[in-house]
Amino acid sequence: MYQKVALAIAFSPRMEALISETKRLVQLFGSDLILIHIGKKTDELEAKLDEIIIKTGLDKLKTELIWKEGKPVKMILEACKEQKADLLVAGALKREKMLTYYMGSVGRKVIRKSSCSVLTLINPQVNAKRFSKVVINGTQLEVTPKVIEQGLKFCQIEQVPHVHILNEIKLYGFRMATASEGPENEVSNTRRKLIQEEVRYVQEILKGLDKTGLKINIKITAGKWAVELVRYCEAFNADLLIMGDENGYTFIDRLFPHDLEEVLTELPCNLLIIK
Repeated sequence: MYQKVALAIAFSPRMEALISETKRLVQLFGSDLILIHIGKKTDELEAKLDEIIIKTGLDKLKTELIWKEGKPVKMILEACKEQKADLLVAGALKREKMLTYYMGSVGRKVIRKSSCSVLTLINPQVNAKRFSKVVINGTQLEVTPKVIEQGLKFCQIEQVPHVHILNEIKLYGFRMATASEGPENEVSNTRRKLIQEEVRYVQEILKGLDKTGLKINIKITAGKWAVELVRYCEAFNADLLIMGDENGYTFIDRLFPHDLEEVLTELPCNLLIIK
């Protein structure tokens, strides 16, 4: 599924855990690994990285080290393009006092501008474990069929036992308000019809996909999809959320919150963005 996996590293206390998590993934997918560090290359840092590579048991023959100097976002994305990476792994930051997760400015810009998929890990562990509870965004967007297809393929390789696809009823409040003006039974009939429509939307996508070994649950919500995704992942205790980057980001996103931005502001779990 992924031929080349890139990991953006910094010499922080979490570097060994991030490398361990990424090692598990490259072994799972049979990928080559690209380690990217933005900063001056020194003998001391080289020795430290080599020590961690040996400690984590990385295959040196399938691992390439990239050292670049310059602006982190620009250099990370440049390295990914040059090496033709199809998945970039990065760590998220934790806001300790608020007990919530958020992406730093570098992480947000990488997700916005990356041409390859991005996996953000909020709590990497040295003893890396597979994902077991996955939520996929099934809201009706242009990118959704691809997100579901790629998400299920990822889950199959990972052997995930539980996959939940969350879909939102668009304009629920308006449509229910219109129904309430009719006979009493029209409200319940309208609600049932709206739910059935959204279930059918997901089922139509699933029809042509390989679902071998997967237990899939389709869940329909009535709130704003970004908010509902966060709430559902927290309630389900999910360890991975899979969603797509619908239209990229522009200057207007700095003025008005984007749905993906809302998810990034308070990451409920690890996040895989399908590009």
